[in-house]
Amino acid sequence: MRPGAGTLLGIAVGAVWGTVWMMLIAVVFMLVSGAITAPPAGAAMLAGAVCGGLISAFPPAARTPGLKIAAIGSVIIVLGMATLGRPLGLPVSTAPAAQTVAIAAFVLMTWFAIDRCMRGAPSGRPTRYQFETILIRLAKGLGLVFFTTMVALPFYVMVMTSLKNQAELIANPLDFSLDLAQGPAGLFRSYIELFTTYHFGTFLLNTAIVSVGTVIITLSFAVPGAYAVARLRFPGQAFLSRSILLIYMVPSIVLVIPLYSVFSQLGLRNSLLGLLIVYPATTIPVALYMLQGHFRGIPSELEEAGLMDGLTRAGVIAKITMPLALPALASVALYVFMIAWNEFLFAFMFLDNLDMFTLSRGVVSLNSSEVPRQHLMAGAVIATVPVLVLFLWFERFLVSGLTAGGVKG
Repeated sequence: MRPGAGTLLGIAVGAVWGTVWMMLIAVVFMLVSGAITAPPAGAAMLAGAVCGGLISAFPPAARTPGLKIAAIGSVIIVLGMATLGRPLGLPVSTAPAAQTVAIAAFVLMTWFAIDRCMRGAPSGRPTRYQFETILIRLAKGLGLVFFTTMVALPFYVMVMTSLKNQAELIANPLDFSLDLAQGPAGLFRSYIELFTTYHFGTFLLNTAIVSVGTVIITLSFAVPGAYAVARLRFPGQAFLSRSILLIYMVPSIVLVIPLYSVFSQLGLRNSLLGLLIVYPATTIPVALYMLQGHFRGIPSELEEAGLMDGLTRAGVIAKITMPLALPALASVALYVFMIAWNEFLFAFMFLDNLDMFTLSRGVVSLNSSEVPRQHLMAGAVIATVPVLVLFLWFERFLVSGLTAGGVKG
């Protein structure tokens, strides 16, 4: 019996996922175990094709749990036979625990990805809608895997490098496995030395002061400014509303030299006060732009009712508009905080005194032949993790705040 078009499509989808997961899991296996291997991409493609063909050969109603178990088993059998018992291109005796986990992950992820893509697809000729749905699922899955890998792998390498010592890095720079026998003091030696020898506690405090100060100053100017643009009527309102982001048409590098000259004459260079002047100047326009859309989305009748009840305009903003705009304010605050925390150009140009360094400037100071590489990676982790945790914690406010002004209430 000739396979149907749906079965052929399942074979193609399975071949793609088998290849992708083998390459990805083999790379992760090498990073974790330190064992070097050439991943058997051809065998993985064949195993994925067999799994996809088996799943799509049956109509959706017949894809029982037994068929799913058979599909998983087919991946194991085909991969083992095609590689002659070397599923990852290495003898099973090489890093057996890590290799077992890697093989299990490959089998399960390959089957899961194929099953998700082919869910509801017929074994015969699919309709155009079904065909496009499968392709969209495949594209979404590949995009998710690709971009997650691009973010996670460098971060993993950065963290693992920061936890190694100089001898291990020299012996094998590509080995990112950990020696847990050295204990917490050995693992976190680089982080301890950063705070005791390289003044990272001062860098962290300076960055926190500048970032929080930038948020406070930005919101102090952006909230009344955005409210005025959104609610009040005055000459040039439309032009101001449309031209708020014009400052971003001027590259920051163009502003550095004149600002450097002016700040040097005013004595603001090598001071956090200088950064607290420059950073809000770059963040207030985007904060104004984000907040005015949200303020326009708040029903004006609520504010008019407050004015009729005797509130002043300032009272309306404080007691009505601000509470309703909390998601937008949280998202703007988080966005401004991230900009100030990660800013490098102005900090690099204006700060020469070690006691005034921010984290981004401090990390660059570690990029020297005199400083071990693991200290540089530890500094990068310290600079990345706090803002990453903060972003994940307030992500719901960021999403709601960015979309709240999209539809007028």
